[in-house]
Amino acid sequence: MEKTANILITGANGFVGRNLIATLKADGYSNLLCYDKDDSLSTLEEYCKKASFIVHLAGINRPKDNSEFYTGNAGLTETLLSNLEAAGNKAPVLVTSSTQAALDNDYGKSKLAAEDAVFEHGRKNGSLVYVFRMEGVFGKWCRPNYNSVVATFCYNVAHGLPLSVRDPSYSLPLVYIDDVVRCIMDAMDGNVVQDQTNRPICHIHPVHQTTLGHLAEVIESFPESRKTLAVPDLQEGSLEKKLYSTYLSYLSEDAFAYPLNMHCDNRGSFTEILRTPERGQFSVNIIHPGITKGNHWHNTKTEKYLVVSGTCTTRFRKVDSDNVIEIITSGEHLEVIDIPPGYTHNIENTGSEDAAVFMWVNEAFDPEHPDTMPLKV
Repeated sequence: MEKTANILITGANGFVGRNLIATLKADGYSNLLCYDKDDSLSTLEEYCKKASFIVHLAGINRPKDNSEFYTGNAGLTETLLSNLEAAGNKAPVLVTSSTQAALDNDYGKSKLAAEDAVFEHGRKNGSLVYVFRMEGVFGKWCRPNYNSVVATFCYNVAHGLPLSVRDPSYSLPLVYIDDVVRCIMDAMDGNVVQDQTNRPICHIHPVHQTTLGHLAEVIESFPESRKTLAVPDLQEGSLEKKLYSTYLSYLSEDAFAYPLNMHCDNRGSFTEILRTPERGQFSVNIIHPGITKGNHWHNTKTEKYLVVSGTCTTRFRKVDSDNVIEIITSGEHLEVIDIPPGYTHNIENTGSEDAAVFMWVNEAFDPEHPDTMPLKV
């Protein structure tokens, strides 16, 4: 889809709409026709004349009366489609539906009616249509205590409020907002896979299957990471990574920053930043001028040093050799120093000001198995 194309987005101020619009703008789309419930139907009519692609997100899921399901879901969809037909606009139409369209309730029936109207529009006018049946969507900017248990759990935990879990074994499928936005943008480029078994339904992928109990357990563990410095499972695409990002988005602004435990002495300070069982330990070392730290070696443990301010000299000596190697690094020209096993090593601040050194060790420190032997270089 051309970045200058007119993209009509209904439900623009909603959870999915806000995320989609922010991403489209960041990607260079310049002509977004944003329609929401406070806009007039005449505005929608005008937008339908100009749109090159329609993303219909607007709908009702928490009405005061069940009749609003039909006016807000099926009714608005039919109005949108009739406007396109009246304008002779055969632009592709993408509609977000719900997996509840397969269920026998008013919300599901209204969504199914909207789907039927879209498929009929495509057949009648020769327009491309995409119907995405979505599982429970979660991510930043979703309203807590509304229609997302993830949003409610994240908000409550971020604000020190209790969680209510009636059935921990209750199974629920979830899709992440970034994946929803990606699938919508793929469809805008014609890159979409439709289920052809019964009706041409599109699906967001991946779907994360979890339980209510597991969801609560994972989210409740996040605040503790500030104390333990342990990082959640951040494997690419994992549910936990997406939940952690979502949780952070619900922090109050005065809770963005948190203190660390600085170990200070007359040499400077050592402060651990975070640790993981798979990727080791990260810390920052402040070294006063003329001070030397280290003078130890490891059998298997490895380290990386990065002087980010000041000037330091790192010295190495193989434990069975008298040859000393020196490397000078400073914050003016960033260089990483690898500390191989079998070499005793130290680092001295040879500058005139405090030096700040970022350090990584390939395993978090374990006092029971330190793998650290004192030996002067």
